This record gives sequence, C-alpha cells and structure tokens, in this order.
Amino acid sequence: MRIAKNTVVSIDYTLTDTDGSVLDSSRGAAPLAYLHGAGNIIPGLEEALEGKAAGDQLQVSVPPHKAYGRRIEELHHKLPRKMFETKGEIKPGMRFHANGENGTHTVTVTAVDAEHVTVDANHPMAGKVLNFDVRVVEVRAATDEELAHGHVHGAHGHHH
Repeated sequence: MRIAKNTVVSIDYTLTDTDGSVLDSSRGAAPLAYLHGAGNIIPGLEEALEGKAAGDQLQVSVPPHKAYGRRIEELHHKLPRKMFETKGEIKPGMRFHANGENGTHTVTVTAVDAEHVTVDANHPMAGKVLNFDVRVVEVRAATDEELAHGHVHGAHGHHH
C-alpha cells in the first residue's frame, strides 16, 4: 500500500538541523504513527512521504515555510517578572505555558533581569531548515474511528 490521504503511516526518523545536530529521533522508541493528510506532521515532510511505501527510505530537507514558519520578532515580549508564578529561579531556556488570544501556547525565556522576563513565543524550530532521515515502517488504511477523530489510535482503541 502506498502513502496517500487517510492512510496510517508509521515511520522511523531522525531529525537534524543544518549543523547536523540531532533535534529529535524515534531511535530506541516505537515508530511515529500519524494519519496522512490530517495535518498531524509538518507539511514539507508529509508532502515528501506522499506515494511512498513500507521499506522506502528517504532524506528530506524541509524549509521553514513548510515546517514551523519563519521567526517573527514581534513574538518577543518583555514582561513583568511578577507575571510568572514559579517558586524557583527563572532562567533563560525555561519554558512556560501562556494564555493568549489564540489559546494556550508555550513561550521560551530568553533573558531575565531583576524586574522583567523576556520571552519568545515562536516555536523553538521556527526559522530552521529541518533535515529528516526517514524509513517508512508500515502503511495501512485508517479505521473509521481514526478518520472521524483525525488522528491515529493505539492497538486497543482510544477514549476521549
């Protein structure tokens, strides 16, 4: 079976940046399973997998506009330190959940001083070219339940 809309695809992958640093990998874990055509993975990788079959291997370089988008400077905010409810010290690199106009999202602390915390609301991989080394493990038809829910369910079903 070939990868097409409404198929469930399982892949082994390693994701690296342009320097070759590993950002994520399924190595040592179960393959990543997703519903093809449902927007469950970044568009550039999904496009590259279209038409492939179990056993196929490919290397894919995904530009930012087909991954997590470009970095947007307006998503950097300097906020009063008192807005952060934490008992420990706030340090650059820490992540917090923030409520905004478009729901909850994650922000990353980029700087801290006595009165302010500067955060970046861009996705951590925004603006980056992402390189995938992928092996297609399995392709199968999605179940009616998976299609209705828009994502893959485990071997024993799924409860909401």
